[in-house]
Amino acid sequence: MSRALEEYATKVPAVTLVFWIIKIAATTLGETGGDSVTMTLDWGYLTGTVIFLSILGALVGVQIVAKRFHPFLYWSTIVASTTAGTTMADFADRSLGIGYIGGSSILFLCLMAVLGLWYWSLGSISVATVKTPKVEAFYWAAITFAQTLGTALGDWMADTTGLGYEGGALVFAAGLGVLAAAYYRTNISRVLLFWAAFILTRPLGATVGDLLDKPVTEGGLALSRPIASAVIAVFIVGCVLILPQRAGTHSAQPETAS
Repeated sequence: MSRALEEYATKVPAVTLVFWIIKIAATTLGETGGDSVTMTLDWGYLTGTVIFLSILGALVGVQIVAKRFHPFLYWSTIVASTTAGTTMADFADRSLGIGYIGGSSILFLCLMAVLGLWYWSLGSISVATVKTPKVEAFYWAAITFAQTLGTALGDWMADTTGLGYEGGALVFAAGLGVLAAAYYRTNISRVLLFWAAFILTRPLGATVGDLLDKPVTEGGLALSRPIASAVIAVFIVGCVLILPQRAGTHSAQPETAS
């Protein structure tokens, strides 16, 4: 009873293995779904960005207004952030001509600025504190920049370095393996490891998504983008329905900088 009084549920899921499974699937869906609109339907990067940013803004608003953690609402918002990240990164890299390195650098600075402002304002950037509208606003801004940065990094790794989509996916998977080892074998800040892993799962999903739907001549498998998106969406829905999830918790005591 005393523990229940000291801790309150947040409106985001606890960070478990289930969280990372669904997160990686959601990032892959973001890539195939975003490409379905901008490339398959040929609506263009700007139109796709406007559409998905509008959807993302609406879902974030509902998420902030919600009184508790709702799995389908949360993961719908994450998927919206990944599709918006895909179209925004592609628009910056290709339509504006900034390039992968330029886009990645700008997005990295934006993400660091949001995280820095969040820390300066509240003394922590831990997801365990995501309960109030102010913290949620910082959280979703950081999430969106992280998703967009991840897309740019994935494209840069696959296209510019010559590793291709399979090679890029292996590099990012190996990076996540290093972070997992650091989590279990070192005392490195869990908050730092979370954000590093969150960023790396995005380019992993981006390269896997590109591997599925890009033409064979470009190193992909040339699968239908809409069909691949539908299959991944069904997988995510199944995970949310079957795999157990619970809201994270945060202490009612003053949060220390961590």
